[in-house]
Amino acid sequence: MHARGRLAGAIMSITLLGGLGAALPPGPATASEPAGNYLVFYKDGGLPAAQRAVKAAGGTIQARDDKLGYLIVRASDPVKIGSDPSVVGVTLDRPVGKVAGVPASAGAPAAAGTPAAAGTGKTSGGDPLSSRQWDMKMIGATPAGSYAKARGSHKVLVGVIDTGIDGKHPDIAPNFNRALSRNFVIDQPTDDNGRKLDGPCEHKGCKDPADVDDDGHGTHVASTIGSPINGLGVSGVAPDVSLVNLRAGTDSGFFFLKPTMDALTYAADVGVDVVNMSFYVDPWTFNCADNPSDTPRERLEQRGILEGMRRAVAYARAHGVTLITAIGNGGGDLGKPKADTSSPDFPPGAEKKRTIDNTCLNVPAELDGVISVSSVGPSGRKAPYSDYGVEQADITAPGGDIFDSGTALKGVAREILAAAPENVLRAKGLLDAEGKPRTSSVIRDCQGGTCAYYQYMEGTSMAAPHVTGVAALIIGRFGKPGKGGLHMDPAQVERLLYATAIPKGCPSPRTFRYGTGEAQMCEGPKAKNGFFGHGLVDAARAATVSP
Repeated sequence: MHARGRLAGAIMSITLLGGLGAALPPGPATASEPAGNYLVFYKDGGLPAAQRAVKAAGGTIQARDDKLGYLIVRASDPVKIGSDPSVVGVTLDRPVGKVAGVPASAGAPAAAGTPAAAGTGKTSGGDPLSSRQWDMKMIGATPAGSYAKARGSHKVLVGVIDTGIDGKHPDIAPNFNRALSRNFVIDQPTDDNGRKLDGPCEHKGCKDPADVDDDGHGTHVASTIGSPINGLGVSGVAPDVSLVNLRAGTDSGFFFLKPTMDALTYAADVGVDVVNMSFYVDPWTFNCADNPSDTPRERLEQRGILEGMRRAVAYARAHGVTLITAIGNGGGDLGKPKADTSSPDFPPGAEKKRTIDNTCLNVPAELDGVISVSSVGPSGRKAPYSDYGVEQADITAPGGDIFDSGTALKGVAREILAAAPENVLRAKGLLDAEGKPRTSSVIRDCQGGTCAYYQYMEGTSMAAPHVTGVAALIIGRFGKPGKGGLHMDPAQVERLLYATAIPKGCPSPRTFRYGTGEAQMCEGPKAKNGFFGHGLVDAARAATVSP
């Protein structure tokens, strides 16, 4: 499943992009709103005019980001600022917690320490729970498949922008890069109305170390990408890579714009090779630049998200970062959206129903420069929850489907098994006092005195890391020495991903009806269609393909 941020390439230039809509007139009553912090995105060359616009609106500039072209301002009238022709978008810098003297964007490295022991060390075969990993068999990530030819390299830096990574998990620790891992958010125990948001702070200043995951989503994703072959638990697609935690998701599962941009910029600056993004940027499921049903302020906010993420994606890709994302779990055709009933999802309860069209984008799944991944179940059918679209689906991978009865697998075994943090399982009541699982969705594996936990989950969030792992294999084979480790042109990585995928044609008939009666229409040829994109990712073929 996606994380809450519900938790694709040419490079876009960092300038005003066409189609963002006309300047907005000042909205009524906005000047009387309480002051807040806003991200003000300005046109290329528009910095002086944007600065004047902020001053004219009574705002104060607190900081600026020259890499992505925006100001951080304190203001009470964002619409007045946004009415200036130099301004592209104005987005509220939504709270990610507060602690004196430590900006949320600064990031903190993981606490020092020795990685936990992991099983009995590297082995030539699979791991004890490999027989449960139908997903790895489907894409050829097995001892007889890709593992025999390519396992990645510790020089390949794989960034996971998510809710965090449990860097002490025995089946993560050997591949966890503590030195480069960062946390870009600060926990906020309650929202502005005093309701529980992230819950009690566990660490000083409400800032978790960068080896902590209080949700479990990010650890599951990281495990699928790069759990080592070490005689314990499961194996990842690329079991020899380095995993870098780029935490931008809160404990409560929200992914707001600035932490996400900060994570992408940091990944580019330190030489991360490939990034997995299994989320969408809150609070809008679909970002519309000019939706008549939205207020001027809401339109400005969505314009800011669109422009900010386009710039962050362009910056990362220009610095050699291959970007991979989950397409989404709404079960809809992203090329033909008609309604959005789940936005804005923050603050909770703010959702409204609005009519939308194909000019409204799910971010980052629909951005140029991002590889978007749909999901299939164990029989190979597209999972009913997986979004799709001829323009949007680039490639597909196993993400699980508990309702897929096309194989001998039963129940949760049809989902994806990967590492889970013990603290999260205990907090959810999934373990008893002795640490034994209370549910079949959780597995405990103990080898050589070391025990670790694993959980079955499903979603396009689980599909995307399979593709990220295969991209890491490709970079490990063909990347050249560069900043941080290896470097490979993202366009070349993308080309090889598609060239090694197994083409999958639309079902016949093209309108596929699931057991629930839901019908979804697949369009496009076998070579590239709305359900499967360029086809099913294949690790074995990627491990042997020529450049």
